[in-house]
Amino acid sequence: MPNQAHTKAADHHDSAAKSHRAAAEQHGKNDHTKGHELSTEAQKHSKMAHEHTEQAHSKSVQQKK
Repeated sequence: MPNQAHTKAADHHDSAAKSHRAAAEQHGKNDHTKGHELSTEAQKHSKMAHEHTEQAHSKSVQQKK
């Protein structure tokens, strides 16, 4: 189901974006420890988004054959 993979990728992209915004906000408040934690979380979501995007792409290509 490529749609499911696309949905998972989109969810992780959204989570990464939220974490990036929250990290920036914390850095702006000089709470660099929390900002770093949120940046790390954002990076994890970004990696998961990439993996799900690759899976979705592979499934889409397979369906076209």
